[in-house]
Amino acid sequence: MDETIEILRREFNAEEGSFLLQLRGMQWDRAAFTRLEQAMRAVCAEFGTIEKIERWLAEGFYEMATAVPSWTSHPSFPRPAPDTYFEDCLERIGDLADWFFRGESNYCPGHAWTDL
Repeated sequence: MDETIEILRREFNAEEGSFLLQLRGMQWDRAAFTRLEQAMRAVCAEFGTIEKIERWLAEGFYEMATAVPSWTSHPSFPRPAPDTYFEDCLERIGDLADWFFRGESNYCPGHAWTDL
């Protein structure tokens, strides 16, 4: 889990090569999104029963759920194709933030999260 936490720390801090840094540069990097999404999903699965979380994790999940849809809604933002992939990514970010903050997924136990 330490490696996953470190991935999220780099991503949420928008460090070199991170999804957020590239997004701010008006580029959607599929590989970087996948790395970020999988780390977020792993943290949700692991942290569902923990009562206290570090502030930077909460801030990162919140920023992903609020800032990414806002940034990518700009008419000049080059959205990745196909549209369904992009829409599924935004939905996934929201689902993961909801899971993180509530401590349980909206989906039935045993739900298989597909890679996007």
